[in-house]
Amino acid sequence: MDVLNQLADGFAVALQPKYLLYGFIGALLGTIIGILPGLGKSTTIALLLPLTYAIGDPIGALIMFGGVFYGASYGGSTTAILVNTPGEADSVVATLDGHQMVKRGRAGAALVTAAVGSFVAGTIGTIAITLLATPMVSLALAIGPVEYFSFILLAFCLVTALGGHPLKAAFATLFGLALGTFGIDLNSGQSRFTFGMPELQEGLDFVVVAVGLFAVSEVLIGIGMVRGHVDATVKPVGKLRMTREEVRHSLPAWGRGSVVGFIVGILPGAGATMSTFLAYATEKIFAKPTVPFGKGAIEGLAGPEAANNAAASGALAPMLFLGIPGSAATAIMLAGLQGFGLPTGPLLLDEHPSVVWGLIASLYIANVLLVILNLPLVPLWVKLLKTPPALLYPLVLAICVIGVYGVNTRMFDIYLMFGFGILGFAFRKAGIPLAPMVLALILSPLMETQIGRAVNISRGDWSVLLSSPAANAVYVVALLVVLLPVVGHVRRRRAAQATPDEDRTPEPTHV
Repeated sequence: MDVLNQLADGFAVALQPKYLLYGFIGALLGTIIGILPGLGKSTTIALLLPLTYAIGDPIGALIMFGGVFYGASYGGSTTAILVNTPGEADSVVATLDGHQMVKRGRAGAALVTAAVGSFVAGTIGTIAITLLATPMVSLALAIGPVEYFSFILLAFCLVTALGGHPLKAAFATLFGLALGTFGIDLNSGQSRFTFGMPELQEGLDFVVVAVGLFAVSEVLIGIGMVRGHVDATVKPVGKLRMTREEVRHSLPAWGRGSVVGFIVGILPGAGATMSTFLAYATEKIFAKPTVPFGKGAIEGLAGPEAANNAAASGALAPMLFLGIPGSAATAIMLAGLQGFGLPTGPLLLDEHPSVVWGLIASLYIANVLLVILNLPLVPLWVKLLKTPPALLYPLVLAICVIGVYGVNTRMFDIYLMFGFGILGFAFRKAGIPLAPMVLALILSPLMETQIGRAVNISRGDWSVLLSSPAANAVYVVALLVVLLPVVGHVRRRRAAQATPDEDRTPEPTHV
């Protein structure tokens, strides 16, 4: 009953007119961003940070971010289905069967399947967050600095192992940790890597770094590729409805996708993209051999779309209750909370329950708003695809400059933003993921704080980091997470080297 009472208090906050407006704006922006290829939820939330600081309302900011977070997951599937162009990487799997349904004249059914699946999964994921709130906070309050450090280390290992190429992801994580050491040492009070610049005394401003890495680098890539937006002919959508048979096949797929997506979403670094592929593989396992996957099987669309939105819900849980973001977007949201001076981790729910429960309640509302936005306005969303890059990218760049300058009103931040924009452009061209670097930059000060507390409590004895059985168990898991991909890579390499010798047939001897 206590959870229901707290959720009711959250709805009392979220249903206020101004917060309904924030949620609607976030859902609308997220949907548009999800539809437009290239721009993602991380970029959008980073661009909104300066605006929300100007508004000065942390509850409104978080509700808007939640709307963007959910909306981008919805919007990306629309163009993936209609014109075979995913707006987000999370919607790539939707093209496999969704666009094939369009070719078969079932565009309306495909869009309804994606929208309803997203609604069902988003609601299930939000219910799971509601139920996990008290247990996760109780767990977090029971652990000490040593255990907290071990969880942060595990987050780094997960995001490194699941962030693509292991070495490149490890480099990005270490680079982010190095960036987090700029400024005054939290334990000793000494200045580090400030190079005599007073602007660096407080460390690198995360808003500046995030806008540069995501938004400016995206503009540079867009200009460099001189790519145009999709100008494909979209077939008529038709009636937005599913047949009874399609509903029967979609219901279990929505349920399985929701479970897979939420579990994968909780893991730092896994993300919604991985959850959609796992959900697609799960549907292949449960389906009959006659199901035509890749040719318009509705299960191949329903499962991954549900997983996509459930993963978004799952990623919010560790960010809200443990203070450990699982993705670049949630890392930026966490930085937004820190920018408002709010505590992160379990203390957030304990000291500011209206912020957390207001966000959770707003997610239920956002799911309803997104269904209303995504189905009737499909023709309008399709027209957005024709936005010329010559108009879109300069507009994004102007917003970046205005927003970053508005944070501290100093030109140094603009120079820094462009510097990180060039760095992000180089990293993306080299295939180095940005998410591990952003996660490390956010968690680096927290890791330092926990290490400092543990060592101070033990009066300088560093072996205290190995004194907790729970922490040691987490270290073992982290070690396995790092070693298993390496072992798999070595085995595949040896197998590839051995195959030519084993398969080589002797050449005929000519006499």
